[in-house]
Amino acid sequence: MNKFPIYLLILLILAGCSSTAKYKTNSNRYSGYTRGYGNTVTKTTTTNQQKFHQGEVLYLVTSYYGKKFHGHPTSNGEVFDMNKFTCAHKELPFNTKLRVTNEANMKSVVVRVNDRGPFIPGRDLDISYAAAQKIGLTASGVKKLKVEILEYPNE
Repeated sequence: MNKFPIYLLILLILAGCSSTAKYKTNSNRYSGYTRGYGNTVTKTTTTNQQKFHQGEVLYLVTSYYGKKFHGHPTSNGEVFDMNKFTCAHKELPFNTKLRVTNEANMKSVVVRVNDRGPFIPGRDLDISYAAAQKIGLTASGVKKLKVEILEYPNE
């Protein structure tokens, strides 16, 4: 009796049982996680103590993103629009409002956190193309800018 077809049949059945998701259904895929060095993802826990505070002033290495991500979902589920004043930060809660100021020309813009990133080492904040254009960041692409936390949402 030839056992080969039986083994083949069992193998095909087992292969059919295992699958990987082709599409991500969770649009908030980075919520509750932080991305560390070496692309490691670590689960974060919520505590009553906030790391950032309303009114705080930070100096962050800022870059911008635009056409490549335009029309794609952000980490909070919104569709990214490079013409709106939004930004990505690794840890600030969604809907935090920030005033980003380019002190070289004293131009500023108010942006809202709706995405996670940037995931390039050494960068702290990604602002939309429209926001970067308004404050003159598009020429240099990356620069340390003054960032004020205007509105820190209650979670």
